[in-house]
Formats: sequence, structure tokens, C-alpha cells
Amino acid sequence: MSKVLTIEDDEMTAREIVRELNSRGFTVDWVADGREGMARAFSDEYDVITLDRMLPGADGLTILRTMRGIGIQTPVLMLSALGDVDERIRGLRAGGDDYLTKPFDADEMTARIEVLLRRRQVQPAQSEASLRVGPLKLDLVARTVTRDDKEIVLLPTEYRVLQYMMRHAGQTITRTMLFEAVWGYHFDPGTNLIDVHMGRLRKKIDPPGVQPLIQTVRGSGYLLG
Repeated sequence: MSKVLTIEDDEMTAREIVRELNSRGFTVDWVADGREGMARAFSDEYDVITLDRMLPGADGLTILRTMRGIGIQTPVLMLSALGDVDERIRGLRAGGDDYLTKPFDADEMTARIEVLLRRRQVQPAQSEASLRVGPLKLDLVARTVTRDDKEIVLLPTEYRVLQYMMRHAGQTITRTMLFEAVWGYHFDPGTNLIDVHMGRLRKKIDPPGVQPLIQTVRGSGYLLG
């Protein structure tokens, strides 16, 4: 049975979350204060956390950055009334795994939590020499990529995109994050550069007949895992 920590100061929202998750078989602990929520999160005993963006005591971004800074990788679904793109990006960059804007549908919230729990099972085996996600392996020394031991020939930019995604496997990667990490300058919403490279990469990594590894997260970006 999965255990969820809900950090939410709005009682009505919190009760809705607890009621919905309990009905789906989850065990839920609810705290309304940011500092208490942070202390609970530090216990690392939860399978997933739902985290309000604005909280008394310590806000959601502070909790996230502190968690990630000390190595706690519990998946976090951020819940916030702040729904503009900049706020979503800020939450994801702080360490959030997903972002849902209030008011939200309870079924969608549960579905997103279930996805986060599935992603947690994807643990990339990383070493100084290679990165691995499922059947996909990237050799950092030879700069080669294989899937099921079959070599995949990538162009230099495709290789950099894939390397970044493998280092962040199981996490939602925004287009802005990819743009800055791979190309090194700020994202231009008018360009289709990422779409072009992602399309080419998908054809090579996920050919017909295999389980797709690259997923599109609608409204957010991409996910490898």
C-alpha cells in the first residue's frame, strides 16, 4: 500500500485529496504547515508527496529545494493556484516532478500520482562510464548509444539531448530546460528546434514495435522512462 504525504493549508482541498486517495487504497498523512511538512518529508518514509505552492511556515519551493539539496528524491506533485507557465517552470526546476493547477479534478490528481509512482520504479543505473534507462544505454566514454545491445547512431545534438534526458530519467523535462541545457541560450517560443530534434530522436530510440521510452507530458515537456 502506497503512502502519501499531503502538505496543504487549505482544509477543504486537503480533505478532498485525503478522501479521494483513501478511496483508491492509499494511506495519507496530512499536514497544513510548511515547516511540519518539511520535517515529515525529511523522514523519507513516503512514496509520493502532494505539495501546495503557498504555505505558512515554509513555501513549497523552499521545501522542494531543501529536500533535493539533501538527497531526498521522493516524487512530488505540486498543487497550486498559480498556473502560468513561469510558475510551472519554477516549480519543476525547484525539484517538482509534476505540477497541477487548482482547481483540479480529483481523478486527474490520482492518475498523476499513479504515474509518479510508476516512474519511481525506473531507476537509471549510472556510473562514471555510462548511463542506463531500461534497455537504453549511453556510454559516456565511447559516446555510443545502444538499445537492447543494438547500436543507435546519433548526431551530436541528438546525443546531448538524450544524455540530458537520461540524467533526468523519470522527471518531466520542460522545453526551456532542454533548450538551456543543450543549446545554452534562452528558449524562443517561436522556434521548432526542439520539436525537430525530438522527432528525429524518437524515430531512432523508439522505432515501431518497441515500448516507447520518450513520452510527451502535455503542457509541460517530455519524460524519458
